[in-house]
Amino acid sequence: MTAHTNALRLLPWTTPEGKPCFLSSDGGEGVLSRLADDVEAVQTSMGAEVLGGAKAVLADPQVGARELRFALARVTEVLGDVLRVAESRGARLSLPYNDEEGDEGDDPRLPAEAFG
Repeated sequence: MTAHTNALRLLPWTTPEGKPCFLSSDGGEGVLSRLADDVEAVQTSMGAEVLGGAKAVLADPQVGARELRFALARVTEVLGDVLRVAESRGARLSLPYNDEEGDEGDDPRLPAEAFG
């Protein structure tokens, strides 16, 4: 059972005024849902790249204030994006599966390779 298949999806972009955008969808198969998935993937990838750059800046004992400010500004941007992705994806997660014994077991709704 999925949580709220008709719920509003938080999109990975904002309005020009900085307000969140939402999509009312029926399962994530539409054009806008796929576009949002692609944008989320790019944002997550950019987060990893910026993290690597920030680590390099912090590891340099000769780095100046200008470089630190630039790195922190980029980290702030991608952290906001990645947190929005996490919030959106978290809202779309399935409820935990409880087996016949009432505990969380291997969820038959998932492919076998998900269990290692």
